[in-house]
Amino acid sequence: MVIAALIVVAETGLLLGFFLPGDSLLFTVGLLIGSGTIESPIWLACLVISVSAVIGDQLGYFIGLKAGPAVFKRPDSKLFSHKNVERTQAFFAKYGSKAVIFAHFVPIMRTFVPVAAGVGKMPYRYYLRNNIIGALTWGLSVPLLGYFLGGNEFIKANVILITLVLVALSFIPVIIEIVKSRVRGSSNNQVEN
Repeated sequence: MVIAALIVVAETGLLLGFFLPGDSLLFTVGLLIGSGTIESPIWLACLVISVSAVIGDQLGYFIGLKAGPAVFKRPDSKLFSHKNVERTQAFFAKYGSKAVIFAHFVPIMRTFVPVAAGVGKMPYRYYLRNNIIGALTWGLSVPLLGYFLGGNEFIKANVILITLVLVALSFIPVIIEIVKSRVRGSSNNQVEN
């Protein structure tokens, strides 16, 4: 449980945590508790995960508030670019408070939204309220889904295989973003030449 909590804090609070398997980790924790592989109450897992998400998000917000403008203005940085801040702020403009709440369910946004909220100086109380709603919703729903499926006999019998598949699937959004970034980079290079 401690390792899951640390991964959630890193994924939601540290810019380099975007590659960590958040959704599949939460689902797997619930699955392992539901199948009896981990002997822990599901309510405790949900509480620890939710609190870890709130802590990580606060860390990300304050990193964005204090260090974000300098980090995102570096011209040689692809990941920490001003374009990523603009994309996230467009996400805020389009979805308002829902952006902070639903970002927990979108792998890459889960990492960048807290930082971008800090960089964009989103009012802290507004951010905190919506962040708590999002973290609780994510921290409860995903592990509970795994927990209830963990009682299924087929899933119990194949829990290791299912866990490996979930971890592999969690890397798909990261791979897609890397491919998109490379395609955009090669397109920009061709235009410049």
